[in-house]
Amino acid sequence: MPQDPSAILGELKKGIYKPVYFLQGEESFYIDQISDYIEENALDEAQKGFNQVILYGKDVDVNGVLSNAKRFPMMSERQVVIVKEAQEIRDLGKEDSAKWLLEYIKAPLASTVLVFCHKNKALDGRKALGKAMDKNAVLVTTKKMYDNQIPDWITSHIKDNGYNVHPKAVVLLAESVGANLANLSNEIAKVMINVPKGTEINEDHITKYVGVSKDYNVFELQKALATKNVLKANQIIAYFAKDPRKNPIIPIIALLFSYFSKILVMHHTKDKSDKNLASILKVNPYFLKDYKQAAGNYSLIGAIQIVKYIQEADLQSKGVGVGNMDQATILKELVFKIVHS
Repeated sequence: MPQDPSAILGELKKGIYKPVYFLQGEESFYIDQISDYIEENALDEAQKGFNQVILYGKDVDVNGVLSNAKRFPMMSERQVVIVKEAQEIRDLGKEDSAKWLLEYIKAPLASTVLVFCHKNKALDGRKALGKAMDKNAVLVTTKKMYDNQIPDWITSHIKDNGYNVHPKAVVLLAESVGANLANLSNEIAKVMINVPKGTEINEDHITKYVGVSKDYNVFELQKALATKNVLKANQIIAYFAKDPRKNPIIPIIALLFSYFSKILVMHHTKDKSDKNLASILKVNPYFLKDYKQAAGNYSLIGAIQIVKYIQEADLQSKGVGVGNMDQATILKELVFKIVHS
């Protein structure tokens, strides 16, 4: 059964290394995190010259990987062989090559740490090689996170590094950076470099070190629409229009769709206690007052119509029935329709 990346990292940090790691799946962040840790820490710098080999899938076949894996270390207790972009190994799917790899996986050399970084794909778990990796190797299978999982990931990642974080900062990061974990980790690292450990990372830290505008972002646009603040909403749209490359329309529309979909859910929910709403909407209770305010300003019928307007704007953003409208015009029309619903 595939193992949890955090648990694997915990073992590695204790100095526990296994003979074979097969890191596969859609989310490359965890694949890179584990392989990078092994590359940087499994051997001392003096040992790496003779005992660490980095291979790339497009340049090697299975036999080449195994030839390296079967060598014994020189003046070291272990050697490390890392195969990056392993999904590109040209004969990995061939029967003979799979058989050779299968034989090695079942009886690996104890002094070798062999790491496969198999990105964007996964082995077929029904076939012999997939079963052998599951049974005999450290198998990690990663999946892309859903957008609603990102805030919890940000909170956990920051706390694991010895900081606290304010809910507003979490939302600002999630909405400005997106769901790419590598990008999020890099932006969070920028903040942590500049903020003492143990500090609560807040909205000001994000705006200062990540480069997000405190007043002109999607989070503030949602708040302006929730309160029907037409002036503020249009100011934010105008700010976005100045640099459409940094403020692409499709993610903005996606976030607005998610926001007003939650307003719809609120209208349909009978139990409107904070605990129940936070659970159903999958939001931090801190933000419930904003959602309640929006639900008060937009009726059920109005929210349904708004979702339709957002869907129309989404099609326009992708070139359907757009005419001569640019990004700014599409968003401006959308804002007008929303606040008048």
